Amino acid sequence: MAFETNKFSVAKKIKLPSSDFAVECNVSLGCEIDKILSVGVKANDDAVEVLNGIVNYSGTVDLKIIYMTTDGEINSSCHSCSFSSKFESNDIVGGGDALIVLKVVDSEVESVSGDMVRLVVNINQSGVLSFEKDVAVIGVDDNDICTQSEEIEVVKLVASTKSTFEVESSVSIKENIKKLLSTESQVLLKNVESGTGFVSIQGNVLTRVLYLTDEDKFENFYIDETFKEEVEVDGAEKEEIVEAYLCVKEDCVTTEIENDDSGQKLTVKVPVKANVKVYKNEVITVVCDLYSTKEEINVTTESFENSVVCPIKIVDDKIEGSLTLEDDAPRVDMVLFASGNGVTLTNVYLQDEQIMIEGIAKTNVVYLNDESNSLNSVQVEIPFSFSEKFDGTCQLDLIASTILTDVDVVVKKGRDLYYDAKIKVAICCYYDKVMAVISDASVSEPLAERDYAMEVVFAHSGQSAWDLAKMVHVPVQQITAQNPETAFPLEEDSSIVLYYQG
Repeated sequence: MAFETNKFSVAKKIKLPSSDFAVECNVSLGCEIDKILSVGVKANDDAVEVLNGIVNYSGTVDLKIIYMTTDGEINSSCHSCSFSSKFESNDIVGGGDALIVLKVVDSEVESVSGDMVRLVVNINQSGVLSFEKDVAVIGVDDNDICTQSEEIEVVKLVASTKSTFEVESSVSIKENIKKLLSTESQVLLKNVESGTGFVSIQGNVLTRVLYLTDEDKFENFYIDETFKEEVEVDGAEKEEIVEAYLCVKEDCVTTEIENDDSGQKLTVKVPVKANVKVYKNEVITVVCDLYSTKEEINVTTESFENSVVCPIKIVDDKIEGSLTLEDDAPRVDMVLFASGNGVTLTNVYLQDEQIMIEGIAKTNVVYLNDESNSLNSVQVEIPFSFSEKFDGTCQLDLIASTILTDVDVVVKKGRDLYYDAKIKVAICCYYDKVMAVISDASVSEPLAERDYAMEVVFAHSGQSAWDLAKMVHVPVQQITAQNPETAFPLEEDSSIVLYYQG
């Protein structure tokens, strides 16, 4: 008996196990340090290797340090610290594509000695692995086997690629920049569309610039640059399903300052890393039922999961909160600047048709105390939570990225700091659709030979011609041809007559 085992592939995603680890950074700033005022920290992955049971990857912790020297000068310095880590799980399939999500939980300056700074950065790692999963399905090439087929719609992973493109922004500044202290760049995905051989990505790069003027005044402003970039993706076609994840490659951001007729021109070039995947819906035909007219057959049915990607959703909200200084901390007479702005999303989930978003916004506030004529700094951490209505299933898995805008910190009553910012969150989601197919079949035993020429089958209301044919092990055509006046499915209990050749 000719049973064939065929296969087709579907897109599958699995979550990588979440865990925490620490990275120690020892940095030389090149001059004697009096105090560290602000540290901005971000983590990015670089090279990723996916093997059976393990994902190995390397990355960098990017630091932007603002400090005061023993001579009273305010300087800044950028550094990158390399690290490597891994995920281990029996579910990890070699050859897949891993999206690594790194969150800076906290960082601490453990020591300052001369020009050396020792920092410990605690990072949470998580992620999603995407791959093609083969599904076994039976094929039949035997005249004695009757089959019933159905069409099922599956999602296939067409292509996956990683690319880096540069977003350039320029702005004119009337006053002179004496010293550029920091640029903090973020990227937000707004829309993705597929074309023939490419994917179009739209979004915003937001850069916060902090500088010192000739009058030794701290100033900051935002540059909001909209971009539309086409990334080459072999195999992509129009109107297919696309997902993209974007991040800024912090250690490669460059700035240039040029004098022009109106003052100065500041140009920021921001490399953006894109992880792009293209999917398509495909209808395939599979055997959903079968039987033999000569033998009993044992059928094996197996279920499988197919991951379905949903359109991106953008959520906007505000973050507000306050911090009261410790009693032994110098009072705040003037806020000079805030730097090292960031946000860590601690939880994003669905509940009662609402997307719940929880996290912590952070910034380093540098302030002046008149009594001691000293510069001081304190880290402000503001927990937040908000929700957005969402029409979907609670079985969705969510992946979110965010940017902060319009960060502002003001002093109230000398010891109270009030924080205010806007937040934008881009949420990508997917869910697993569970289906089942006949994956295998085997012959059990021959059917008993008929020793009669005619048979009357008592059939019930609602039964189809296939139901009856499978029950008595004859072709469907025999039932319909020998009972031409009978309509199926049956509207009432009926007697069906069958004739057999001697």
